[in-house]
Amino acid sequence: MRLLFLGDLVGRSGRNAVIDQLPSLVEENQIDFVVVNGENAAAGFGITEEILQDLLDAGADVVTTGNHAWDQRDTLVYIERQPQLLRPANYPPGSPGRGANLYRARNGANVVVANLMGRIYMDAMDDPFHAAEKLLEEFPLGHVADAIIIDMHAEATSEKQAMGHFCDGRASLVVGTHTHAPTADHQILVGGTGYMSDAGMCGDYDSVLGMEKEEPVQRFLRKIPSGRFTPALGEATICGVAVDTDDRTGLAVDISPVRIGGRLSQVLPPFWPAGKN
Repeated sequence: MRLLFLGDLVGRSGRNAVIDQLPSLVEENQIDFVVVNGENAAAGFGITEEILQDLLDAGADVVTTGNHAWDQRDTLVYIERQPQLLRPANYPPGSPGRGANLYRARNGANVVVANLMGRIYMDAMDDPFHAAEKLLEEFPLGHVADAIIIDMHAEATSEKQAMGHFCDGRASLVVGTHTHAPTADHQILVGGTGYMSDAGMCGDYDSVLGMEKEEPVQRFLRKIPSGRFTPALGEATICGVAVDTDDRTGLAVDISPVRIGGRLSQVLPPFWPAGKN
């Protein structure tokens, strides 16, 4: 099975790039399932139902979130009627929405997607490792699930790496989000799980984490806010990670970063048809 995960969409630049290009990426490369982290899609803070629907219409199968999940207050209501939008599974009991779900891929396979959030340098949350264990027991790879994708939304690389090893052999892909900078450590772990510490963002990299540069730079210089953070509007780079899995085991057999457009060096997976051109 061919999986694509795209990192945090930041503002109009990031979401327009994904909405415009995702349909052709899916068709030309026979991608079976797409996950997008959309928690910064609405002017950098949260996601509206309209933007969610635009991403789903463009070819995203699931949209994950993180610490900005509730920045758009309407999300607390509409997430209940949108099973393709996930919030972290280790939010406290009683939180609206879902933290994981079972979905049907384009090829008919069963795909489980789970959204987790780290605790180091983040808001106090329930234990993400306990939440992951429950999910992996409920949806065993190769039995209930043909593929399992885990979005580990976290600040600390150590916590992301620990989650990768914790899930190794039991998930198809563990990928980090939140820091907006793509890492160079994409790999298949010893047990067969694809791993990358951070998928990067889909946004304008002539920025500070996708935001116009002036305000964050001034805050570092003066320690005084002088305005709002606003998303940069230059050409976006679509960043993410692609994985091909073994149809028998659900484990990864190929993994590659994805970087398309904008300022960063361009990478298309060599196992995609477009990457062979």
